[in-house]
Amino acid sequence: QVQLVESGGGLVQAGGSLRLSCAASGRTDSYRAMGWFRQAPGKEREFVAAISWNLGTTWNADSVKGRFTISRDNAKNLVYLQMNSLKSEDTAVYYCAATQVPGFRLTAPFLYDYWGQGTQVTVSS
Repeated sequence: QVQLVESGGGLVQAGGSLRLSCAASGRTDSYRAMGWFRQAPGKEREFVAAISWNLGTTWNADSVKGRFTISRDNAKNLVYLQMNSLKSEDTAVYYCAATQVPGFRLTAPFLYDYWGQGTQVTVSS
């Protein structure tokens, strides 16, 4: 069993920054990668960023390249999403997810086995 708990969301002005955290517990040794997704009202859940749990290789959506950075602390079972230069279109519920699927560029939500409850990020313009 795996549990993921996100934190760090909130209200921020456009151009500001936030750091999201995801605390993982349970069978973390089964993870191959961790990812962040987001879902805005009326839209489908979309990929934001992901990181290989062992190698630390990262991949990001084009919409956040140069602004968002994903990182992990394996010793503490934590994954972070540093979000800079936030825009109003970044407003969404952000979800942390874990996958047991090997490989890279795992951007499709159906590839992820475990999900957190989500944390709201609101960017005011």
